[in-house]
Amino acid sequence: MKKLIFSLVCILFLVSCETAKEQPAEFRLFYNEPAEIWTEALPIGNGRLGAMIYGGVSQEHIQFNEETLWTGEPHDYSHKGASNYLAEIRQLLADGKQREAQNLASEKFMSVPLHQKAYQPFGDLYLQFPGHENYTAYQRELDIEKALAKTSYIVDGVQYKREVFASFPNQVIAVNLSADKKKALNFELALDAVHEQKAVFTEGNTMELKVNVKDGALYGVATLVVKTDGAFAAVDNNIQIKDASEATIYLSAATNYVNFNDVSADAKKLAGEKLKHLEGKKYQELKADHIADYQQLYNRFKIDFGDNGRAAMTTEKRIVEFERLPEDPQLLALYVQYARYLTIAGSREGTRPTTLQGIWNDKIRPPWESKYTVNINTEMNYWPVELTNLPECHEPLFTMLKEVAETGAIVAREHYNCDGWVLHHNTDIWRGAAPINASNHGIWVTGGAWLSTHFWEHYLFTQDKKFLEENYELIKGSAQFFAQFLYRDPNTGYLISSPSNSPEIGGLVAGPTMDHQIIRALFRICIEASEKLNKDHAFAEELKALIPQIAPNQIGQYGQLQEWLEDKDNPEVKHRHVSHLWAVYPGSEINPEETPELMNAAQQSLEFRGDGGTGWSLAWKINYWARFLDGNHAYKMIHRLLSPAITPDNKERGGSYVNLFDAHPPFQIDGNFGGASGIIELLLQSHLGKIELLPALPSALPNGNISGVCARGGFELAFSWKDGQLEKVEVLSKAGNTCHLKYNDTLIEFETEKGKSYSFNGELK
Repeated sequence: MKKLIFSLVCILFLVSCETAKEQPAEFRLFYNEPAEIWTEALPIGNGRLGAMIYGGVSQEHIQFNEETLWTGEPHDYSHKGASNYLAEIRQLLADGKQREAQNLASEKFMSVPLHQKAYQPFGDLYLQFPGHENYTAYQRELDIEKALAKTSYIVDGVQYKREVFASFPNQVIAVNLSADKKKALNFELALDAVHEQKAVFTEGNTMELKVNVKDGALYGVATLVVKTDGAFAAVDNNIQIKDASEATIYLSAATNYVNFNDVSADAKKLAGEKLKHLEGKKYQELKADHIADYQQLYNRFKIDFGDNGRAAMTTEKRIVEFERLPEDPQLLALYVQYARYLTIAGSREGTRPTTLQGIWNDKIRPPWESKYTVNINTEMNYWPVELTNLPECHEPLFTMLKEVAETGAIVAREHYNCDGWVLHHNTDIWRGAAPINASNHGIWVTGGAWLSTHFWEHYLFTQDKKFLEENYELIKGSAQFFAQFLYRDPNTGYLISSPSNSPEIGGLVAGPTMDHQIIRALFRICIEASEKLNKDHAFAEELKALIPQIAPNQIGQYGQLQEWLEDKDNPEVKHRHVSHLWAVYPGSEINPEETPELMNAAQQSLEFRGDGGTGWSLAWKINYWARFLDGNHAYKMIHRLLSPAITPDNKERGGSYVNLFDAHPPFQIDGNFGGASGIIELLLQSHLGKIELLPALPSALPNGNISGVCARGGFELAFSWKDGQLEKVEVLSKAGNTCHLKYNDTLIEFETEKGKSYSFNGELK
C-alpha cells in the first residue's frame, strides 16, 4: 500500500511539474537583495507622479517626482532679428565656409538664453525600521501585470510586507505595510529633498514637504497622511508608528505650474485636494481601482515566446546570463511588456509626455537636463504605443505639439521669416523651440516635422478621422514652414534644407539627407490628409509640385546612402546616430519593394556604422535590421541591448541596468521603448500598405504567440507560430477597411466589416 501511495505521489508530482512548465512565466522583475543605487530601484508611476522603490529593510527609500517640477519660468527663447543673418549663413555654407557659418550662427542665430531648463527631482520618503538589520527570506519585485512594487522579508519569525503603487484614478502614491503578527510593525517615516530650499511640517499623522526650485519660478508641495491600526506620534518633525500590524501612507504632490505660460497654481491646495478625495476609502479599494484602471490598458496585448527556465532566475542574473548565452525567449517578451508598463506609468491622458528619463529623475543636474530631445529620443519613446494597443498614451505628445506650435511659430518668424511653426532638436516644459547649445548641432530644423508624423501614425492605426480633422492645422503648419524654408541650392539646383545638420555629426551643413526624407514624408502626409478630409486642395497641389524638386536620396562612392548632399561619408566612422536612414525606419520611403538599390545602400551605411552604440542607438538598429528583414542580425542588437550596462570591471556601456532601465549610459528611457518596437517589427510590419506576418523572425524565437498587436489600416491581430512557421492568425477589423495580409510569398486581399474578426491557418486559408 505504501508503494502504491508513493507511486501516486510521484505521478502527481511529475504531472504538477509538467503543468508548471506549461504555465506562462509571470511578467515581473524580482531580486533577492535590496537596491543599493538608483538604477537598481524599481519604477512606479501614474503619468504625473513617479517614484523609485529601493526595497530596503532597516531603511526603505522612495525617491519621487512630479512631472511639472522644472527649473526656469515662462520664457520666449527666440533670438529677435536672427532672420537678418539667414541668407549670409546659407551663402557661407554654399561657399564651403563651414567654420565661418557656424561662428556667425553662434553669435546671431541661437536661442536666448543658449540652454533650456532641467527636469527636477521632487523629494524622498524614508522609512526607518529599528531592529530589522538581521533578516531572512528577502524578496522584492515589480509585478508588471498589476503595476505593484512589492517587498517582503522575515525578522524574528515575523513576515513583513510592503506594496507600493501610483494610482491614476486617485492621483496618489500608496505605500502599504503589514506584519503577520499583531503589534509587530514599528517604524518612523521622514520626508526630505535634495533641494537647498526646502521645509518639512508635521502634525499628527500628516506631513508636508515644500521645495523651491533654485533656478526659476516653480515650487512644489508634497503632502502625506498615515493610516494605521497602531499608535502614531509626531517626533522631531517625523512620524513614529508603534504597535501596528498594518499601516498605509498616501502621498500626494503638486506644483504651481499650470502651463508653459502660467505658474499661478496653488500647489498646497492641489496636493491637499488629492488626499481629501481618499477620505472614507480603504486601501484595498484604492488598490482594486488602481489595478482595474491599469489592466484595462495592459491586458489588451499579450506576447509569449516560451520559457526555457530562466524566468525563475532573478532579473540581474538573467541579464548577466543573457550576455553569456543569449537564449532567454521569455526575457524578450518581458522586455516588451516592461516597455508597455513604463508607457502606462509615464504617459497617461492629461499628463506631459515622457522626457529623456521618463518621469523618473533623482538629480538636480540630470543628464541633458532630462528634457525632450527630439532628434530621435522623444520620438522613440512613442514608437511602440500604437503597435502595442496603447493609443491613449500617445495623447500627451500631441498636447505638447499643440503647445510647441505656438512657441515654434514665433521662432519660425524671428529666425526664418516663415509662416507655420518650427521646432529644433530640443524642447523643455516652457516649450522652447529655438536652436540651443551650439550651432554645430543645435540648428537642426526638422524636429517638429518628425513629431508631426506621429499625428499621421495615430490616424493610420486608429482610422480616427475626427482626430485627423482636429490636428490637421498642426500638420499643415509644419508643412507651411518647410514650403517657405526650402531654398534653391546654387550648386545643385535642388531645393534643400539649409542651414541644418545631420543630428550630432558633421557640424552645420546645407542639405542633410535626413531633413529631406522627413520633409518629403511630411508633405506627403499633408497631401493625403487633405484628400482624406477633402480640404485645402490648393496647398496640397503646391506641396506636390515641391516634392520632386527636393534633393533626392543619393548613393555614394562606397555604395552607401549619402548622409549629406556631398559624397563625403567616412566608412570608418562608428557614430551612434544613423540619421540618414530615417526613410527606412521610422519612415518607409526606402524599402525593398519600391527602392531596392537605395535599400541596399542604406544597409551598407548601417554596416559601416557597426553594431556598437549607446542604448537608444542599439534599439534603433534593431528596428533597422527588422526593416532589412534580417531577424538574426536584429537579434544580435537585442543581445547587446539586454546585456548588463555595467561590466565586471565596473565600466558603463550601452545596455540594460539591473532594473532593465536602458543605459545610454547614463540612464535614458528611450532604448526601452525602441527595443520593444524593434521586437514587434520582427513579428509584424504594416508600413507598405499590407500586413506582413513574421517578416524577420530570428531563429532564436522559433515558437510564440501574440495577441492585441495593432497594424495600420485599423486592424488588431492575434497569431501564433511553431518551429518558425505560422500556425494561425485572427484579424479584427476596427474600421471596415480592405485587408491585405501577407506571409512568406502568399498575399491575400479581403473586404472586412467593422467589428468583425477573420481567421486563417498558416497558409492564409
